[in-house]
Amino acid sequence: MRTRKLFRLFSLTLALIFLSAYPGWVQPLGGIQPKPGRSGPVITHAFAVEKGYYGYIWKIYLEAEDPDGQMLRIASVVDEVGYGHYPTDWIYLKPQYRKHFKGYIQWNTFSSNASYLPEWTQITLKVSVVDKAGDASHEVVFPFTFQVTPGQHTYKLPAPFDQGDLSRLGYIAINLYYPGEGYRDHGIMH
Repeated sequence: MRTRKLFRLFSLTLALIFLSAYPGWVQPLGGIQPKPGRSGPVITHAFAVEKGYYGYIWKIYLEAEDPDGQMLRIASVVDEVGYGHYPTDWIYLKPQYRKHFKGYIQWNTFSSNASYLPEWTQITLKVSVVDKAGDASHEVVFPFTFQVTPGQHTYKLPAPFDQGDLSRLGYIAINLYYPGEGYRDHGIMH
């Protein structure tokens, strides 16, 4: 029994290591469908760069659809290594985006809570779309590492985001804290 638990833990750890080492974060998700018996939102494509400097304007590209035309909002959840989990941020969709959208959400990563973040600070952004009934799409996970050196921050958008003008769907309003600062230091309790 104990050996079986250790084997499962080892397998899960290997899977996480393998997935975190994936070099590109283009996520063509067209084959994913809602759970049987429901027709909620589906994120069909997603893309975001994985590195940038502190203060970088990070654009997270998404395409989603809902056959019922009931998409209501985008949920963004951030986990920061050395800090922890931040509360969910919500972006409400305009009525014209309830059935289908292709665009980006924007996060200006400079924060009023931290004058800077150390190089190699890692965060993970999880994004999903929620409809009026409260049904959520699958989560799309975007890792991001802050780097001090400016480097090359241009990128070529993959299909389907490389075709024409894309709409900004909204802003992520999460302020990061310097890693190692706890929730108690800021009056946030979870």
